[in-house]
Amino acid sequence: MFDASNTPLHFPCAFPIKAFGRGDQDVTAVVLAILQRHVIDLSAVTWQSRPSGGGKWQAVTAVIPATSRAQLDAIYTDLSAHECIVYTL
Repeated sequence: MFDASNTPLHFPCAFPIKAFGRGDQDVTAVVLAILQRHVIDLSAVTWQSRPSGGGKWQAVTAVIPATSRAQLDAIYTDLSAHECIVYTL
C-alpha cells in the first residue's frame, strides 16, 4: 500500500510540473486553468513554454510552490485526465 506521507520531498518546496500536448492546442492555457484550482499564489509560479522543432508538440513547465504530496497528486490527476495533455512529468 502506498503511503503518501512517505516521500523524499520536504514541503513547502519549488516543484516543476511538466506537461506536453499537441502544438495546435493551447497547452499553456490548459495547465494554467488546472493550476488555478490547486495553487493558492499563481504569482509565485514561473513558466516556460516551447514548441518542438517541427511544431507538432508543445511543452510547458510550471515551477509551483508545492505545499503537499496530495496537492501534487491532484494536479497530476487533473492534467492526465485532460484530453489536451498527452504526457506529464
